[in-house]
Amino acid sequence: MSTSQPVQLRTACNRDCPDACSLLATVQDGRVVRLQGDPRHPVTQGFLCHRTSRFLERQYSDERITEPLWREGDSFRPISWDQALGQIAAKMLQFRSESGPTSILYYRSGGSLGLMKHVTDHFFERFGPVTLKSGDICTGAGDAAQMADFGEEESHDLFDVWSSRSIVLWGKNLYASSVHLIPVVKEARRRGARLILIDPVWHRTAELCDRYLQPRPGGDAALALGVARVLFERQLVDPEAPRYCDHLEAFRGLATSRSLDEWAAEADVAVCDLEALAELYAERPVSTLIGWGLQRRTRGSATIRVIDALAAISGNLGLPGGGVSYYFKRRGAFDLSFTAGLDAAPRAIPEPMLGRGMLAAADPPIRMVWVTAGNPVAMLPESRTVAEALRTRELTVVVDSFLTDTARCAHLVLPTTTLLEDDDLLGAYGHHWLAEVRPVAAPPPGVKTDYEIAQLLAQRVGLAEHFSAPAEEWKRRMLRGVADRGAALEDLRSGPVRNPQAPRILFADRQFATPTGRVNLIHQLPAEATPVMVPEPGQPPRMLLMPLSTEKAQGSQWVSGADQGLLEATVHPDSAPGFGDGQAAVVESELGRLRVRLRFDTRQRRDVLLVPKGGWLRQGRCANALIPARVTDAGGCAVYYDTPVRLLPDQEAV
Repeated sequence: MSTSQPVQLRTACNRDCPDACSLLATVQDGRVVRLQGDPRHPVTQGFLCHRTSRFLERQYSDERITEPLWREGDSFRPISWDQALGQIAAKMLQFRSESGPTSILYYRSGGSLGLMKHVTDHFFERFGPVTLKSGDICTGAGDAAQMADFGEEESHDLFDVWSSRSIVLWGKNLYASSVHLIPVVKEARRRGARLILIDPVWHRTAELCDRYLQPRPGGDAALALGVARVLFERQLVDPEAPRYCDHLEAFRGLATSRSLDEWAAEADVAVCDLEALAELYAERPVSTLIGWGLQRRTRGSATIRVIDALAAISGNLGLPGGGVSYYFKRRGAFDLSFTAGLDAAPRAIPEPMLGRGMLAAADPPIRMVWVTAGNPVAMLPESRTVAEALRTRELTVVVDSFLTDTARCAHLVLPTTTLLEDDDLLGAYGHHWLAEVRPVAAPPPGVKTDYEIAQLLAQRVGLAEHFSAPAEEWKRRMLRGVADRGAALEDLRSGPVRNPQAPRILFADRQFATPTGRVNLIHQLPAEATPVMVPEPGQPPRMLLMPLSTEKAQGSQWVSGADQGLLEATVHPDSAPGFGDGQAAVVESELGRLRVRLRFDTRQRRDVLLVPKGGWLRQGRCANALIPARVTDAGGCAVYYDTPVRLLPDQEAV
């Protein structure tokens, strides 16, 4: 029976999502009984995605870890925090003394995007510096592309699309990855904007759009170059482009190196589609919103660069309603100068190659690994290699709230807080609003934040004085660059605050942060590209495996029970001859096999096999176990979508 009146508290969602929603938590008797979106927030607009709407199931799950666990064989037993931290500190000091701090690998991913996680980075930097990961499995290729082209990675204000004549959603699934962008683009369409979706995968976003192009997987660069050729041939290039673009003639040479028919064939679209898109880009302003899948291919960085170049030569940079939006500078408002990151690291392992890199490391070998805010076994390529590397270190520590695939490879698992218990700051990579993450529920006894863990460990390794400040002091330090511009901690606590440093229109003066102050246009493509799935007589059809974001899970953070049964694989029925809709089958790649249940969809291309990303290895649902570890052409992104697979009969079902 309730003994108190419910109260409503404000916090924010810190999981890996562009929307960084402002949350209202209804709390009664110390328990959160309802979560809803903050109606005062201009982006959240009072509603939440399916995943966060169900977060309370995860918050109060019986599977949650609430005390440190020590692995003995294939099982775990509880130990005290004093025992756990004592063992960790002793091993860290031993490894540093015997092999140097480089023998310790610190791995942090995007399971929480809170800025306080950088303080934990700082702890390992002060203790070491230690070995880190480099690159970014999800966005790295695109990050590198935009920095190479513009010298800056930022976006127009989210609502600037209301000034657009056309909006091109290039590889962007709004329903799975940007649900709060849906009302924004709907309003833009009501104001007269045309919506165009370009994606080899059919998804519900197509139903919002006036035109849908479905190119060959990996054909986006060819498509963009074909459009650029039309612009050059029809003299539709911005007359001012020579003033603000470097390598314009070389880019023209690349665009005209193939005929329009050849570019269309490579992209597997009609020539008239290229011509129509060129006319659209010439009728400025056009806003190009790039999704986070294009770059997860062999030449993913080059693909983003070609799209950047298309926007540049068509005159769609630096004007209201234009721009190329790939990523919002979520850390831009925050002072993180206390940590140097990769600049201080004596060694770095490319994130997509983490498993192989740990096993191959020498002089010194990796003796200890610390994992937080991530589940690399489920989320990185070659999952079994990652698991082997973690299991075979002398000490692997995983900080998590659940016994994930990665936690089960650890010697020691430390329980940590959820987003409703955390104390943090937050920027977004889908808009420019800032937020404070405030604890709206007390964590279970024995559960600690990442910062509290670092503080306790610092006391045992001689760093106590550097990490004695409360979390609020760190938050104020991170906000000191914007505190006098309406973004102090008190401002964040009173309501939505937009980053005062973020421009409404990017590059409005057509001045860029490159060495020359001009756009650095790409003018050469890497030789290696996404393989084309050509039918082979007498052989089962080959398809490209594509593990995609889903509306049901945030990365590998599934609600209890949702990640059960055979993994669902969606294919065009012509790609599965001899199989039936709903039938069990086996997906085979060069690395292994995975049992799936087929779902037929005639709207999909015949050369793709679609599965949800983030499935757990121990439940037989991890597509990444089939994907070889490779790095994109730039930026250290994982090549997730270029793995050929075949469907085979399921012997267990025979």
